[in-house]
Amino acid sequence: MLAEGHQRLADKIWSVANKLRGPYRPPQYRKVMLPLIVLRRLDCVLEPTKDQVLKQIDLLRAKKLSPEAIEKALAKVASKDRKQPLFNTSKYTFRKLLGEPQGIARNLTNYIKGFSPNVRKIFERFEFEAEIEKLDANNMLFEIIKEFSELDLHPDTVLNLEMGYLFEYLIRKFNEQANEEAGDHFTPREVIQLMAHVLYAGDEDIHIPGISRTIYDPACGTGGMLSVSEQYIREQNPQAHLTLFGQDYNDEAYAICCSDMLIKDEPVDNIVPGDTLGDGKTSDGHAGKTFHYMMANPPFGVEWKRQQTQVEKEYSQFGFDGRFGAGLPRINDGALLFLQTMLAKRKPSPEEKGEGSKIAIVFNGSPLFTGDAGSGESNIRRWIIENDWLDAMIALPDQLFYNTGIYTYIWIVSNRKAKHRKGRVQLIDATRHFVKMKKSLGNKRNELSNEHIEEITKLYSNFRHDAKCKVVIDGNTEERICSKIFDNRDFGFIKFVVERPLRLNFQASPERIARLHEQSAFAALAESKKRKNKKDIAKDIEAGKRSRMTSSKCSARWAPTAFTRTATNSKEYSIRY
Repeated sequence: MLAEGHQRLADKIWSVANKLRGPYRPPQYRKVMLPLIVLRRLDCVLEPTKDQVLKQIDLLRAKKLSPEAIEKALAKVASKDRKQPLFNTSKYTFRKLLGEPQGIARNLTNYIKGFSPNVRKIFERFEFEAEIEKLDANNMLFEIIKEFSELDLHPDTVLNLEMGYLFEYLIRKFNEQANEEAGDHFTPREVIQLMAHVLYAGDEDIHIPGISRTIYDPACGTGGMLSVSEQYIREQNPQAHLTLFGQDYNDEAYAICCSDMLIKDEPVDNIVPGDTLGDGKTSDGHAGKTFHYMMANPPFGVEWKRQQTQVEKEYSQFGFDGRFGAGLPRINDGALLFLQTMLAKRKPSPEEKGEGSKIAIVFNGSPLFTGDAGSGESNIRRWIIENDWLDAMIALPDQLFYNTGIYTYIWIVSNRKAKHRKGRVQLIDATRHFVKMKKSLGNKRNELSNEHIEEITKLYSNFRHDAKCKVVIDGNTEERICSKIFDNRDFGFIKFVVERPLRLNFQASPERIARLHEQSAFAALAESKKRKNKKDIAKDIEAGKRSRMTSSKCSARWAPTAFTRTATNSKEYSIRY
């Protein structure tokens, strides 16, 4: 949630957005507001050294240096300590743009083109030039730039983590206006914090000064999971060397994530645009790489028809040498494809003389329960469990996400389990670990408190069967079992078919024939289907009565007999992973 001061900032930005009403409908505000927030934040970062950069650029050009050499020199002038270049060669800032109202559209475009190449690459994803023309044509551009020039978005004022909250708040607001799914962009921060706490619990290596670790998110969105994960480790170990990697198909989310990486002076090229699963034009942007830690919240219940050709091709051609060797889930939910992608990027296990990897991924109930024995989903689960990679599952409360009220689950998957966890799976019931929010946000009415996160992490770390917690149920505090531990073999079942004879008894006797007359389906045979002609109906009824009388006389002549018919009845027993 936003702190009080940043809530005021968010409200201020939303009030600016409302000034777009008319030329823009509320769902379209994001086209203007999100790029301008990124641009103003970069402007705040570069403004203190702007004059030095402008003086230096003339000297560098006079020396007839190559563009690459000029860029490196300007990057050092803009910020001596930065590793990633960030500068602007235009004479403009947000405040200086206001000095030429008549040419503000042209000057703003030139200002954006004056940024270092990595920033220009980000803004290409926003497609912002079209919005500049539209704002200028409606005589709104000057007023909007003026409002933004008064906002202080410098990282010293709004920290990167807080900026993430701000972006997510605004994206949710924009999506509410469009009645779209906010969860496609981000996960509630307290859920990410829980994932980070559990993911790094018991990993003493992250406390070693100078340790180098990689973190990956195949559906990174605006970068929330990467940012929270990075912050968690740095709080424990400020000297850790962390490298973040991600990919996302949404251009807007990708651009926001890249801008966050750039401001933190981290490699922007590690965030790749495009479809992780592969859509024919883009594919896995980190093929062949392995990572120490991986976190993801892939879209819930989203079809993968668009990626079907590429996924099935990789599955059939490469098998386990590719990402999807264990099997393919049904077409209406591709979440397990993301988990297989992450497992394909695991580092060799300690048994294989490697460092191993650990994964935290959020699913709905579909990957857990869908699929009969022998199905794609079942085979994937079987592959994970038989390799002893499934470490724990945490059932979360409902109404925790912005776009859905369903129950969700965190899977912890690892090929470097602690010795006492090997061969076993821990199930944690955290469905009662929540507090009601004072004001709901979309479908989100519940949230995890810091105390809940600590208690769930303790349940995972202690690894005790039948461990109990005090939870609130219907206003009353009760103690209930919240942790169960099972052997891997407890999740495995065999599907088999048992065939047995089916014996039916048939007897033609007056008693049984009399019972037949009581059956509605049999009686309906004597009813006329001719609804309009009354004479025809009467004839049909009379014919039916004569037929019944004839049938009764015939049955009276029959001697009571009985016989038995044998048939085959198959009963199927199927139990799934």
